[in-house]
Amino acid sequence: MKNKLFIFFVTFLCFHIFAQNIKIPENIEIIKDVVYGEVDGIKLYLDIVKPKMNYSKMPAIVFIHGGGWKSGDKNSGIFRLIPFAQKGYFCVSINYRLSGIAKFPAQIEDCKCAIRYLRANFEKYNIDPDKIGVWGTSAGGHLASLLGTTADIKEFEGKGGWEGYSSKVNAVCDWFGPSDFLVGFEKSEKIGSPYTVISELLGGPIEELKEKARKASPVYYVNKNCPPFLIMHGDKDNVVPFIQSQILYEKLKENNVPVTLVKIKDAGHGIGFKKEVMDFVFAFFDYYLKGEKEKWQKLTEDKSFIEIP
Repeated sequence: MKNKLFIFFVTFLCFHIFAQNIKIPENIEIIKDVVYGEVDGIKLYLDIVKPKMNYSKMPAIVFIHGGGWKSGDKNSGIFRLIPFAQKGYFCVSINYRLSGIAKFPAQIEDCKCAIRYLRANFEKYNIDPDKIGVWGTSAGGHLASLLGTTADIKEFEGKGGWEGYSSKVNAVCDWFGPSDFLVGFEKSEKIGSPYTVISELLGGPIEELKEKARKASPVYYVNKNCPPFLIMHGDKDNVVPFIQSQILYEKLKENNVPVTLVKIKDAGHGIGFKKEVMDFVFAFFDYYLKGEKEKWQKLTEDKSFIEIP
């Protein structure tokens, strides 16, 4: 376990350093630390990554970082978003209250506040308010999925600001996020284990807070009005089991929601992802936010389950 924690820390640190020192292309503008909301005196920040050219009605992509809901930072999203900004997307990477500060549902409340902020300011930023996609990794994937499945759940809206605007999203890219906290997470007292991290998010042991665990699980909100989903997951993930994505995929299919599940063979928890995975992410957002069908149709060939060998 110590080795796993050390590897996680080093990986996170490398991503953080890389995000801080990445060379910014001349055609891209980054605006740091924009306040998008405030809750109980805590300001909520996002970073903007956008093209310098003043495009009209740009589709937007919101990135939500991982880190077990207890760590991580919006800085890690910048290098992921630059290529999208170069393609004419207005992109933001958001921070949200971590579990050491506030328990669930604070995290989804903040994410919804960020979506409302974009809609409230769509004219200022030249955003198309009907073309907002979300992309998250691990814990961020969980929150992205919750955004996609809880558009009509008023109790998750929170009080961060911009009341009266919709928090609905139009496309969801979920990278190896958990979808059902009641399935597949073995009880453990080890620091940093999936079980303890989820328990910290909920505010107590999963088995003592089963109703809250269910409430925090995206799969239980799936309905026919959910936006299109792209789910990507390594089949050797020993942090968030692959079955978590299977469960969500099957529930979305059952409700006739457009969904594609991509299994990356021999990949772990965000480790071992092939170069091709980004082809899917680009094509997915280009299709559902820009209406560019050809590349997406070629990649999927009308299949909803795909394995990358």
